[in-house]
This record gives sequence, structure tokens and C-alpha cells, in this order.
Amino acid sequence: MHHGLSDKSVPDLRAQHGWNELPEPPRASPLTLLAKQVMNLLVLLLIAAAGISLLLGEIGDFIAIIAVVVLNAILGFVQEWRAETTMQALRKMLSPAAVVVRDGLRRTIPARELLPGDLVILAEGDRVPADADILHEAGLLIDESVLTGESVPVSRAAGESVASGTTVLRGHAEVCVTAIGQQTRFGKIATLTATVSDAQTQLQRELQGLARQLGLLAVGVAGVVAIAALLTDRPLADVFMLGLSLAVAMVPEGLPAVVTVTLALGAGAMARRNALVRNLQAIETLGAASVICTDKTGTLTENKMTARVIRTAEARYEVTGSGYDPAGHIARDGQKIRAEDDPVLARLSQTAQLCSHARLVRRGDQWDMVGEPTEGALATLAAKAWADSVDRDSIVEELPFSSDRKRMSVLERTGAGMVLHCKGAPEQILAICDRIDRAEGPAPMSSAERAEIAAEVEAMAGRGLRTIALAYSPGASEPIVEEGLVFLGLAGLVDPPRPEVRDAVALAARAGIRTVMITGDHPATAMNIAQKLAIPGDRVLTSDDLAGMEDAALAEALRENVVFARVQPEDKLRIVAALQDGGAIVAMTGDGVNDAPALKRADIGLAMGIRGTEVAKDASDLVVLDDNYATIVGAVAEGRRQFENIRKFVRYLLASNTGEVLALLVNLSLGGPLIFLPTQILWMNLITDGVTAISLGLEKPEPGQMRVPPRDPRMHLLGLSALPVILAFGLYTAGASLWLFYSLLDQGVEVARTAAFTGMVLFEKTSVFAFRSLRTPCWRLGWTSNPALWMAFSAMVLAQIAAVYWPPLQTLLHTAPLSLDHWGSILVLALPLLVVPELVKSVRSH
Repeated sequence: MHHGLSDKSVPDLRAQHGWNELPEPPRASPLTLLAKQVMNLLVLLLIAAAGISLLLGEIGDFIAIIAVVVLNAILGFVQEWRAETTMQALRKMLSPAAVVVRDGLRRTIPARELLPGDLVILAEGDRVPADADILHEAGLLIDESVLTGESVPVSRAAGESVASGTTVLRGHAEVCVTAIGQQTRFGKIATLTATVSDAQTQLQRELQGLARQLGLLAVGVAGVVAIAALLTDRPLADVFMLGLSLAVAMVPEGLPAVVTVTLALGAGAMARRNALVRNLQAIETLGAASVICTDKTGTLTENKMTARVIRTAEARYEVTGSGYDPAGHIARDGQKIRAEDDPVLARLSQTAQLCSHARLVRRGDQWDMVGEPTEGALATLAAKAWADSVDRDSIVEELPFSSDRKRMSVLERTGAGMVLHCKGAPEQILAICDRIDRAEGPAPMSSAERAEIAAEVEAMAGRGLRTIALAYSPGASEPIVEEGLVFLGLAGLVDPPRPEVRDAVALAARAGIRTVMITGDHPATAMNIAQKLAIPGDRVLTSDDLAGMEDAALAEALRENVVFARVQPEDKLRIVAALQDGGAIVAMTGDGVNDAPALKRADIGLAMGIRGTEVAKDASDLVVLDDNYATIVGAVAEGRRQFENIRKFVRYLLASNTGEVLALLVNLSLGGPLIFLPTQILWMNLITDGVTAISLGLEKPEPGQMRVPPRDPRMHLLGLSALPVILAFGLYTAGASLWLFYSLLDQGVEVARTAAFTGMVLFEKTSVFAFRSLRTPCWRLGWTSNPALWMAFSAMVLAQIAAVYWPPLQTLLHTAPLSLDHWGSILVLALPLLVVPELVKSVRSH
């Protein structure tokens, strides 16, 4: 038996070989991110304006514009750096793990900690974490296309090697690491790509398109206004400043940065809820999900198997105890019994142990299981029977379990010859058996006995038990031939539903999201679990049913409440396609190699973090770290929250900019002095609005968020319904600012402009409370439920007070001190922006 490396040898080997990783792609340097903030057309125009101001001798304007550009660059830098840091943390969480044997104990460690000499256990779906030599293997099939470009899988035998970066498509193996990191074949010819996609989301593309359109419109309007201003004999410098003011006012400069930060923060929030985003697109798409196709085992259930019943040809046994503690017992006719007293139970226990890679390990007072839960339950069953331990070194050949075969076979060498042991789905085992085991030995299996076994399988499955059949064949020979076996019996395993899933299914249903169970288990087991969790299911379809159905018939079946059982991975692809053709937005769970096509085809691919293979994770958009259905529903709720919050602050920013533009245009038509200077508009748009908008992105879910149907994924952020609200706020804030300006003009342009400027800032900050929800009044949301909003509001109001009274900012922004009367007028005009939306939403909500 190989014991692997010892923990004592790890530090010296680490010092010699380093870590099993390739150099990371260079992160954007702080200087690069800072430079990015000024490399856009609007900022370059502002810098040009600063230069012109300097040439005209307007030193104050020059300093003010440069100061605002610098402040905006710093703010943008902080936002992007925070987003990048968040995504880096998520990448680290996505780093692969490896199963190793050290000091004779199997454990899971980060793949980067592997060292030459480590004994690694490879299973189906694993990505090979380092170059290694094969010590033992069973049916090992490797995809080496990442290295060779050849898509045809290759088999590998003991004595050969496997390369880092390749994938195990079938079988399993024990391998000894020979090279890590840059010393591997993969490390010498390639660098790892970032795990988390940096591609822009649909939302970001839509917002960038909006910004471009507004930018072109801004340039056009500014040009027309500038020409009109020239015709009114305004000074050239004023014309230039007016055009620049309009251009700045029309473009919501902070939108892209705010969206990037909000999505990154959303990804971090999902990670805290055990949903790890691999693709930012998933955040916005999740909110539109209308169907969740979910596996049963481990997702709807706890995946903690315990044997409850054994059924052989001559007896029925009850099994006590729970989990993987062998403290329970096996009873026959109410009497405790051991394997030594029952030859059939002894043979069944031996097969259960040999057809398993699971081991029971005692740590203090606790028993832990290392391996796959079903195999762990069978190992525990054998321990409860006090069966003799088996020698795994006696196994000479193995055909591993696969989703196609649904069974596993091992060939054992004994003193009396070869014995074949097999376990798997009852129908697959029965198909290769022609005898049945009895106390006196194997006997021919009659058709009545086959029918009785099938009925027992149905009865167990109807009770929610997962049924495993076991068989053996004495006198077998190499290679393994799965035919003519002796049927030993059935083991009924219980896998209880997760207690939180029933409420999650109900929550999804209230949100208009349909739950469809797709499992490889027996139809009766699937229906039993569906009923316990209140998943609608009027009929069960199996892979055989699907094989005989045309696509139109499948589409018709999916309009009903249907549960899928005994499905093949390729069936998932048809189910996803049929649902999508019917207009559904589909989230699909998967964990195996063959699930990858369905995960890619689904609108949101959800890989299981515990049971999921590396292949499944690579094909997914989101990794469910705890394999829990409730986590998926929670991620959908988070996706809805993120999309709604983005809609809120986009409308808020556009409403703010609309007020500024309307005020400038009306003021121009009236022929008065400039109501806002470019530096003041920059202050409003780039300093105060962005901070407030980000705080809107932190709004908690609205009370009714999960009681409305999924949104249409084609729905734009700004539909026609948004225009009246944006115009209403724009007209009011523009009108109020103009009233302040012209009513105070006799006190001097600087005082009037300061009042209008301060009024617009306070109006925009007050308006933010109206945009906390597009439907629910703040008194229902809770006035203090978003502390970040109050912090942003307070900080921006204090900043505006500083702009009015602090001499350096007075000089930069051309402001003058305001009296208490001025502040009183501003506050009175701001009050309707708080009260009227609350009244309107309160009336509508009744």
C-alpha cells in the first residue's frame, strides 16, 4: 500500500520545488488603471478645456477643471481597483483541488500545494493537476486535446504517464506526481487563462451603447446651442463654456464604473451565499430564470446515504443506525444477525466492500467516510454486519461505474480462483444475472423471482429509498465479462431531503420559477422525493420514454408537471433545448463530464461545487459551492436584486442629468447668464452622483421581489415606462433651480448661480430616496435599511456645504456663501421630491 508523502517532508520539498502553479497573467498596474480613467473622449475634452482656460488667463477655471478630472480619476480608480480585487478573490476561490494520500490518509488539498512524489487519486471528470506516472488504473480514458489538439480520447495504463491540464473522461487511477508548475509539459507550452471570464456582459454592452448615443447627442446639441449662442452675440469664451456644460450634463459619465463595481459586489455577495460566479453575465441572467432543472441527489437531498433495508431471495433485513457510524446492527425477523451466521449476508457484504473505494475512518469519537456517499453507505452496511474485511490488493481488474452502464465490476483473485463482484442499478444488474443466491448456494433464477425483485425495487423506491443491486460470479476469468452472474440482493438506501429545500421550492414557485427534477434514480424514488418537497409532478418520464418521443411530443409533455428519472446525460440537452424553444430561461445543474454540453446550452449552467467535476465547472456560469438547491434559489434572488438596483441607479442618474440639461436649455432660451458652470456640472456628475448611485446598488431585496414573475431577458433597462418618471424629475429639478437662479439674480450672478447649483445638488440627493424602489414607498422598505445610502447622502451634502463655504472650493467652483434664507428656500423646494413620490407609491401599493 502506498502511503504517499509524509507531512514532515513537505517543507523541504516546497523549498526545493515551489508551488504547483504557473505565473499569473499580469494584473493591470495601478498606473494603468489610473491612466484608463482619463483615456476617454469626454475627459480629453475637459483637459483641452482646461488648456484653453489657461490660455485665456482663467487660472481658477483651469485649476477647477483639472481638480475635478483628478478627483474623478481617483474615484474611478478606486472603483475599478475594488472590482478587480473582488474578482481576484473569486478567482482564488475557483482554484482546483486535488485528492492526495499523505501519511497513508486520503485528503483534499488545493492543487497548487502538490509536490513531486505526491500520490494523487484521479476520478472521472478530474483535471490532471500535474505531470505524473500511473501506478494503478481502472478503465482510464484521457482527453489530451489541450496539449495535442486531438479530440479523440486515449487510454492510459499503469507504467505510462499523464500530463497536467488533461482531463479524465472515464475511469480512475492512482498516480505519482513527477513534475509541477512550470516544469510540466503544459507549463512549458502555455500559460493558464483566467478562470473568471472578463468578457463584457449584455448589461455593460447596453449601457456603453447608451453612453455612446448620449455622447453623440450631446455633441450635436452642444454644437447647435453653441451656434445659437453665437448668434446672440455672447462672448466666445461663454459660448465654449456653454457647449461644454451641455456636453458634460448630457452624458452620465459615472455609469460604466458604477455598473462594473455593482456587478463585482454582486458576485462577492453571491459567493458569501455559496454561489460562485464564473461569468458576470450569470448575475443578470439569473434574475430572468423561469425554470430550474435540478438533479436530486445532493442538491434536493443531503447526499448522506444510510442503508435501511436489505432484500435477498430468502430474507428481509432491517438496518439500524444513521450516517457512517457502524454502531448500528442488522436484524432478520426481529433478531440481530451477523455475517458469520448468514452466508448470503456474508457474500453480499463482501461484494459491497470490494465494489467500493470508500473507507470509514475513526477520528476521536467521530466516524468519517472518505469516498462517494453510496459506496460509503455500503461500507458501513458491511461493518454493521461484522463482515470480514477484504483485501483490496486482491483486485486484479476493474470496470468503473459510468453514467451509461450504471454499474461497477471488480475481479478478485482468491485461493479458489477468480470471483467477479458487481453493483449498480437493479435493472442493469438483473440484466446480467441468470442465477440467484440462496443459503445453500446459487440456484437458477425463475421469471417469478425476477418479477418479485422488480416489485421489491418499486416498493423500496416508492418509500423514497435508493435501491442498489449486488451480484457476484464465482469461477470468473480475465478479462471481465459481465454475464451469467448470481444475484445477491437489494440494498435500500435512504437519502433524506434537505430540510430547507421545500421552502426554497415554494419560494421559487411564488416567483414564477418552475422546478423540474432530472435524476438518474428510479422513477418511484424520484416521485417520492418530488412529493415530499412539493415539486409538481403528475407523471414520470424516463430515458426510454424520451427515446421514443419526437421533439414536439417532448415540448407538449413539458407543458405539464413532469419529473424525469433514469435519464442519460444526453437527455438533459434535449430537455434544455425543448424548454428554451418554449421561451423559458433555463438554469441547469450538472456535475459529470457528460453534463458539460447541457450546462453550456442552458442559459445559466450551474455546476456542483462538492460533487462537480472540473469539466462541469469549466462549462458552467456559476458554481454552487454547497450543492444545495436552496443556494440556487438564493442566487436567483440575488440576481433579481442586482438587476433591479442597476435599473434604479440608471434611472436616477439619467433623471439627474435631464434636470441639468433642461435647466441649461431653458436658461439659454431666456438669454440669461450661465446657470451652471462646467466645473459645477462636473462636480455634480462626477463627484456627487456616482457615490450616491453606488449606494443605490447596495439596496436590499424589495419585499415583493420573489413574488413577481421572471422578467423578460430582452427587457431593456430603459423602456418607455421609464421616460415619464425621468422627465418628471428632470422638469421639476430644472424648474426649481431656474426659479432659485432668477429670483436671486438681483443679489448678484454668483450668489444666484451658487443657490441654483446647490439646489440642484440637494434636489438630486433628495431624489435618490424616490429611486430606492420603483414600486414600494420608503416607509415600507425601512428608512434605515440601507445605511450606505445615508452615509453617501450625508457625505455629499457635507461636500456641497464645503463647496459653498470653504475658500479653496469656493475659488475652484466659483461659489459664494449662502444665507439661511437661501438654504430655507432650497430645502422647501427639495421637500416635494421626498413627499410626492412617497404619496404616489403609497396610493398605488394599496
